Order: sequence, then structure tokens, then C-alpha cells
Amino acid sequence: MDPLLPLSGVRVVETASAVAAAYAGRLLAAMGAEVVLVEPPGLCPLRREAPMLDAESGTGALFASLAAGKKSVILDLSGAEGRAAFDRLLTGADILVDDTPLADRPALGLDREGIAGRHPHLVHLSILPFGAEGPKATWKGTEINVLHAAGEGALLPNGLSADLFPERPPLKIAGHFAERQGGVAGALSALAALWSGMGQFVDVSVQDANLAVGAFAIQRYGDGSVEHRSTRSFRYGGVVACADGHVELLTLEEHQWKGLVTLLGAPDWATDPALSDAAERSRRGAEINARIRDWARHHPVEELVRRAQALGVPMARYNSPEQVVSGAHERARGTFADLHLPGLPPLPLQTAPFRFGPDPLPLTGPPPAPGADQALLEEGAGTIPWRATA
Repeated sequence: MDPLLPLSGVRVVETASAVAAAYAGRLLAAMGAEVVLVEPPGLCPLRREAPMLDAESGTGALFASLAAGKKSVILDLSGAEGRAAFDRLLTGADILVDDTPLADRPALGLDREGIAGRHPHLVHLSILPFGAEGPKATWKGTEINVLHAAGEGALLPNGLSADLFPERPPLKIAGHFAERQGGVAGALSALAALWSGMGQFVDVSVQDANLAVGAFAIQRYGDGSVEHRSTRSFRYGGVVACADGHVELLTLEEHQWKGLVTLLGAPDWATDPALSDAAERSRRGAEINARIRDWARHHPVEELVRRAQALGVPMARYNSPEQVVSGAHERARGTFADLHLPGLPPLPLQTAPFRFGPDPLPLTGPPPAPGADQALLEEGAGTIPWRATA
């Protein structure tokens, strides 16, 4: 443990089989917590999620990104001996991160009442697709289920994408966007509970965490408005095609509109006095968009972004994955660090989506080999020294 990291000295025990809980553990590890992944004899299923970095060792890219900096022990919680070892581990832990289905928890010693009775000091963080309470608590749910159940999925694609491909059905955001939102909510909720100084059960629903993403659409239900992907777009701006790629343009403030007019070269249509009124610009959004798009398709992305940002116009390039990793902005911020795995070239991995000082948080280690830390299960090894002497 790095004593300079904010969660140094905190121990987290994780029983995760899906992305949301695993990402909550990853965020806590990034802040310096000792995160112990408890894997069943068949190992964490996330290890086998494609794409595989190394088929021979069974290391997948998703698992590597979610388990960096963690430790691993293998326990069979279906047996009394495994449950006893697990309880010893929890004795010295501060947080338990768990996504075990509710129906399976009692047999594994993970039920809410049992954990609270044996470990009253513990923050028991439960992360499930639809939470641990309510009519959907026992429902299964994957990324696509929770994304659409929260409303955001039905609104994609929109804007320019909907204009260009009106026949396409709703889309899933690439990767594990919804589940990672649940992981963020889980990590923050666990820390809030830890800050209280009291052991407690924390119930996180991945669906609820994603409702915040579509908060504006939900707010409009109050006046009877129901958004649809074919009509959900900025009045003007949004995704704009250029000569060699796409940019995102958004002008919400008056000075930003004036900067855009300058960027456009102050054509007669843009200097129409009527367009000095924001409401009129909204009414004529389709006309403005048509002119912006006709103009932008003659200009390269880098030129437009450079000129726009110099004028205070919010515009940014749509990056490919390679451009994200190698971008000047990301390099300057130290967003990515090299993850070193045996037999592979250095792999760029985001260290953490936050920082606590001028420097980014470091990568605290590679993903663990299965059962690499079985010594933690020895009698008494579960007690953290600072807790024993506190």
C-alpha cells in the first residue's frame, strides 16, 4: 500500500462477477485501498471475457482493466471451511463489494443479516442490476438491459446519427457504459458509508445510477414531453461532419455564438440582426445547422478545432481509440499509464478518472494471478495492523 494514496490502510473484499461491482473495486484500488478479489474455484468469469490479451493464460482485456492493482484469493463459499476463511478475511476488512444474486447469498454466507450479525463494523456494498429491494430485485440484467431500462438506450442514436441513419434501431453505447456508471455510484456510496464510521448495508441499483444520465429527459416528463431519438438533438450544432472526420459543436452562451459567427467568417446570413436573439436562433435551428454543415465539410477537423477553441467556441474532435490514447490533452494530464503484463508490450490503461493533487494517481499494480494471495487466508492474516492497534 502506498501511504500517500488517499485510501491507504483501507481493506476491501470483493466478490464480483460483473463489471459494475468490479469497477467499484477498481476505483477503490486506484485510490490506494487493498482490494482482495475472492474468486470461486472456477475463477472470476470476467477473466474469460473477450477480447483476450493472452489466450494461453486466459487474461482478458476487460479483466485486466478492472482488476489492476487488486489481490486474488480462491475460496469455495459453498463449504463451511471456505465460509470460515472468508469470515476471517472480513474481520480485518472495511468494505465488502458484492454482486452475488440475492437468492444465492444465504447459502454462501453473504446474506445481509448474516454479514451484519458477524461483522457489524463492515460496509456491505451490494451492487445489482435493479438493486436489492423492490419488485425487480431478483431480476437478472446485463449491460444492454440496464441501459435501456434507465431510458438512455432508447434515445440512441440521435442528432446527426439519426439524420444520417433514420432506419437504424436503438443502439447500445460501446463498452460497458451503464455498468461502469453503477460502479462509480457504488464506490462513492461505499466511501460515504465508510466516512460515517458505522457498519451498514449499502444498496446500489445500476439502473438507478443510469437514470441520472438521462436526467434531462426525465425532468421533461413533468410537462408531458417524451423525448425520442429522432427529435432529440441540439437546435443547432451537435455532431458535424468535416472534410476528414467529425466534431461536436455546442453554443449555449451568447459569447459562444458570437465566436461561432467569427469562425464562420461572418457571412451575411449569420450576421442577420434577428439571429442576435437566442430564441430566434432556436426557431431557425434547422436552417443554421444546414449552413454550418455545408461550411464544415470543406474544412479539416484539426484546423477547425484549433480555430474554434481560440475563439472560445466549444468544439472538439471525435477521436478514434488510438487518438484518445495518444492525444496531446491526455498526455499532458497523464490520463494513461503503461500496464505491464508478461509477454506483452506495455498496454495503456487509464489510471483513474480523478486525482487528488497535481499528479495523476499511479497504477498500483497489474491484475493478479488466480489465487496469488492465498496467504491472506491464514489464521489472523485477515487483520490489518492499523485496525488492530486503533
